[in-house]
Amino acid sequence: MKRNAIYVRVSTDDQTDFSPDAQEKRCRELARLRGLSDVVVFIDEGWSGKNLKRPAVREMLAEVEAGKIESVVVWRWDRLTRDTGDGSTLTKLFVDHEVKVYSVNEGELDLTSASGRMQIGVHGVFAQFYRDSLIENTKMGQRQAAESGHWINRAPTGYTMINKYLQPNDDAPLVTRVFALRASGLGYQSIADDVGFTYSTVQHICHNRVYLGESRLGDEWFRGRHAPLVSVEQFNAAQRGHTPGVRRSKDLLSGKVRCGLCGRVAGARYNDRNQAMYLCRHRGEGCRQPGRSASGLQRAARVGFTVLGADADLQAAIRLQLSQDPVGGPDRTRSRAASISAFKERQKRLLDLYVDGHIPGHQFAVENDDLNRQIATLEQESKQEQRDRTSQVEAAMAFETVADLLALRDFGDLWDAATEDELRTLTNDLLDSVNFYPDAMTVQVVGAPPIRVEYDEVGLRSGSKPVVSEAGLEPARP
Repeated sequence: MKRNAIYVRVSTDDQTDFSPDAQEKRCRELARLRGLSDVVVFIDEGWSGKNLKRPAVREMLAEVEAGKIESVVVWRWDRLTRDTGDGSTLTKLFVDHEVKVYSVNEGELDLTSASGRMQIGVHGVFAQFYRDSLIENTKMGQRQAAESGHWINRAPTGYTMINKYLQPNDDAPLVTRVFALRASGLGYQSIADDVGFTYSTVQHICHNRVYLGESRLGDEWFRGRHAPLVSVEQFNAAQRGHTPGVRRSKDLLSGKVRCGLCGRVAGARYNDRNQAMYLCRHRGEGCRQPGRSASGLQRAARVGFTVLGADADLQAAIRLQLSQDPVGGPDRTRSRAASISAFKERQKRLLDLYVDGHIPGHQFAVENDDLNRQIATLEQESKQEQRDRTSQVEAAMAFETVADLLALRDFGDLWDAATEDELRTLTNDLLDSVNFYPDAMTVQVVGAPPIRVEYDEVGLRSGSKPVVSEAGLEPARP
């Protein structure tokens, strides 16, 4: 004997308005009015109507194909499907097996006549339109959230989501250490063993721009509203790629040397005498910058430190630059704060107009959204100004630390007397980068402007051919 089926579906978005219990109750009432007995209920809770890959609907359709179902009762046709193609499939299946379809909202759906099939087609088109609009609105909302700096994914390692904002948690110092260790040349597994993360977590951290204070949508990155855990320099230093078959360099300046022409971190290569030279990773793919001796670049770093320590006028100029407001002074800050207050006051007046019935709801929504965007932009600019000021204060403090150390004694003697570990500590803490160009180099000390170093000052030659042993300053072949 054939049975009568009640089909109930709710997606996540439908839970409030169309609960399973409410649908089933209305469908049972309709079945009773239609004289339908021996009712079996099929429920898909939490499933979208975008396709028929749902457990309960599959079970029901299997019984339809087996000839066990006489009629199907639904709250509305779109409970069965929101896809027009699937709607045509269901219509044919029900007609082939002489199954009647009753809808609480739409009445009995005539599947056999042209007008009845047209009615179902219209319902299907509207259901498809609803689904497509929902997807489109969701994507628009996600993009707007990402562009305004909100993080719309699960909170990454080092952050906790609090009131829809990322806040650094107890793992944040470990994330910072991951970048520092990676920049020093350690592999992912060694870093994982050090900080207690998994290999994949460390690898993901090193390439995730969320730690620069950015938000993400797909492959696009935007300025975020959360605090960064590393600087751009720290992030870039950790992006040293590893070429299979080429050993990873343990050179003193590893991760600190950059090609001045294209800005990429240079990689160290070794010759048959175990002498290192740095080559731009883009060489041969658009960059013609010649390689440079690792020992020569180390001597350039020494010269840069020495020049900075001995030049009192240069130090005074740096202090003057770091003392200036990086964002235009307090007048600009006060002007932005006044603009934010003015926009918020306009929002209040707009709300009063809407409440009093002077403007329609759609006009209120459009104008209010526009004001929200302008306020969000100004607030984001204010937060960036504060970050810029904080960064300048940190840079000033870092420079004073460097200046105090350089003033202790002749830095050249300090460099020459230091052990390898001590030199590594000095370069990690005080040296930002060494950049090499075809005609000269620049040494970037933390908190200071670039210091130009000529090649002949350190026994190197300018030119187009990459060489390792230059000016007789490199160790001889053993």
